[in-house]
Amino acid sequence: MTQPSSPADSGQLSVELTDIWKTFPGVVANAGVGLAVRRRSIHALLGENGAGKSTLMNILAGVYHPDSGEVKIHGLSHQFRNPADALSAGVGMVHQEFRLIPSFSVAENIVLGSAPSIINNRQVENDVADMARKYGLKVDPAQPLWQLSMGERQKVEILKVLWRDAQVLILDEPTTVLTPSEVDELGEILRRMADDGRSIIFISHKLHEVSGICDEATVLRQGETVAGSLDMATTAQDELARLMVGAAPAIAARPAAATPGKPLLELQNLSAIGDRGVNAFSDVSFRIHAGEIVGIAGVAGNGQRELADVIAGLRLSNNGTLIMDGTDITAVSAHRRFQSGLAYIPEDRLGVGLAPRLSITDNAILRVYRQQRRGPFIVAEKALSYCADLVKRFGVRSGDPDGPIAALSGGNLQRLLVGRELDGKPSVVVASQPTRGLDVQGVKAIQDLLLDQRNSGAAVMMISEDLDELLTLTDRLLVMEGGVIRGEFDPRTVSRHEVGMAMLSDTQPSSQS
Repeated sequence: MTQPSSPADSGQLSVELTDIWKTFPGVVANAGVGLAVRRRSIHALLGENGAGKSTLMNILAGVYHPDSGEVKIHGLSHQFRNPADALSAGVGMVHQEFRLIPSFSVAENIVLGSAPSIINNRQVENDVADMARKYGLKVDPAQPLWQLSMGERQKVEILKVLWRDAQVLILDEPTTVLTPSEVDELGEILRRMADDGRSIIFISHKLHEVSGICDEATVLRQGETVAGSLDMATTAQDELARLMVGAAPAIAARPAAATPGKPLLELQNLSAIGDRGVNAFSDVSFRIHAGEIVGIAGVAGNGQRELADVIAGLRLSNNGTLIMDGTDITAVSAHRRFQSGLAYIPEDRLGVGLAPRLSITDNAILRVYRQQRRGPFIVAEKALSYCADLVKRFGVRSGDPDGPIAALSGGNLQRLLVGRELDGKPSVVVASQPTRGLDVQGVKAIQDLLLDQRNSGAAVMMISEDLDELLTLTDRLLVMEGGVIRGEFDPRTVSRHEVGMAMLSDTQPSSQS
């Protein structure tokens, strides 16, 4: 990687965000956040998931309007109405999810929306080629986008922003789809842009990359700025991790599980491709025994969601073996897995777990609808009775059972989903972000249900971005980073800092039980 320049060489401020507040219903995303980015510098924006990074950058890029606070670009105050206003002021954002048209050429994607209706294709391709050469972005302007790798597509996204003459570039997790050599190449490209007078805001959780690429860093935690404009030349990765994760209060110990029983879920060298066509996770191996909760910690986007989908049968693996209660289920359908005792609580409750256009009753019987039929038809009385019992036992506050499921609050949606999945006394439970977005009572209710499953002899895999929750609830803790298991820890003895470092830094994978 190229060596960062000294902050003293960076000159005047190009971005000043002062006392930025932004709230959403029930959530304070930014609470008086400040950010100062120097011209000709690469500035890291760090923080755990939910720290407020994306909200702050969406404010800077004109996607959101702040509730209060001031946005200054090159010393001038702005109130952006939309991303076009931000671009006019010289601010462009490269999002994690690429916004490109596969059937268009590279040049067509770059100039789309910023060129006249009639263009000279050859001239545009030449102009794009000149810009790409200037910054070392090796792409063929005439090549169809669908033929490009994910790393090459990212270069196209960067060129789109440069084509619009953005002087401040925001890169949201830009290395997620890149190989190590491509990361080094990106570092060199960003340094050229900074040397050309631009400012780069680099959002990442990979501290070794931040240390190698960036000049300064600002750290957010729980919607507030905990450290601003840290000099990366003198700030250690351990210190960055401590600032991001924070010092946790003492955690009340849960009653320990009984001695675990036989393995009920076993992953052997399991791998799968993600939605972007690159490996989501690789060679993952571990066991979960009867009567234990195994937690999966990690920053979002490191393969946890895809891992859960593969275990549930909603995504195919491309290598390895999956065994449940001694039976190989690698090629078994999702329905057969559910029949065999697997329960799945997905992180997307209203997209994957529940059907928003169906009624409360229809959603309640999704797993058992065959038992509610007479011939080809659902017996309404049986379905309503089943739903009423489920609602009562799992404390779901609902109105008309024939009303739309989307009318329920988030907590009641989650209680219904969890209740439906746990109703059949499963032997294996996969719970992904089961308490996300819930209030204190809702969190406790879901946690108690998972503990009940463990105590009744089920094997529970719990994925969560809430490290305190995992340290409180689990019997063993695995950390995923970069699509591999980076370590296994005992939640009763490990420090929060040690887990945080494994989540945020590349270390050697350890063997699993």
